[in-house]
Amino acid sequence: EEVYHIDVERVHEVVELVERANRHGLHVSLNLHRAPGFCINAGFEEPYNLWKDPEALEAFTFHWAYWAKVFRNKTRDQISFDLLNEPCLREDMNDQFSRRSAVPAALYRSLIVKGFDAIRLVNPKHLVIADGNNIGAEVIDNIAELDVAQSCRGYAPGLVSHYKAPWVFQHPDDLPEVSWPSMDNGQLQDKSWLRKHFAPWIALVEQGTGVHCGECGAWRETPHPVALAWMDDMFSILTEHGIGFALWEFDGDFGILNSRRNDVQYVDWYGQKLDQKMLTLLKKFV
Repeated sequence: EEVYHIDVERVHEVVELVERANRHGLHVSLNLHRAPGFCINAGFEEPYNLWKDPEALEAFTFHWAYWAKVFRNKTRDQISFDLLNEPCLREDMNDQFSRRSAVPAALYRSLIVKGFDAIRLVNPKHLVIADGNNIGAEVIDNIAELDVAQSCRGYAPGLVSHYKAPWVFQHPDDLPEVSWPSMDNGQLQDKSWLRKHFAPWIALVEQGTGVHCGECGAWRETPHPVALAWMDDMFSILTEHGIGFALWEFDGDFGILNSRRNDVQYVDWYGQKLDQKMLTLLKKFV
């Protein structure tokens, strides 16, 4: 029953956020970061497994039908519906470091179709997005006939994006120094390497499918010059090929405000600590 409970007060908060964003000319991408029976982050006592239990899939469909109705009159320019954050199989949902792998292609397709149908039944013009398989890393190659855009991630290489992040590395203090460009097992990782990394997504754009980099950025422990150099290379590749990107996050450890970095000279912005250099970098690609 809990998975069908709707907190109306929180819904009102989301609606107000969307309305405020739209009033300022901003598009909102609505996403289930945690769905019934699945979340990329461990630590929840999940009553279901989204990939195994029909009840979980039914609840997942219920939630998207609900949100589609809430925003039934919004246009594609105002809102999109990103079905599930970073899908993957996880051996143990309560172990952050348990082994993960891609969802079987047919199984993930069935979930996408269920969500797509629930949303489009309310508004046939709603924009639906599916995150790439295996934590957003892999293009979905069996939904070409659906009007579904795809979302990749800008977290490669992980040592740069999540340097010393304790939810990623079990022993973060044992990591080597990080740089950009960098070497990994004798392989040079630079802008050319990034271009190869994004090549499947670029090919998808060239085939006519919409692609969005739904998350990207570097955690606060990545040295600031390294983070900016890497982000500059990544953003230039994405922008060159018409792939928009969303920084995780605006305010916080990855963001341009209050990121708690030790190597940044912050500028005061209405009482907030602004990373002016990162903001300047982002504005290059607007």
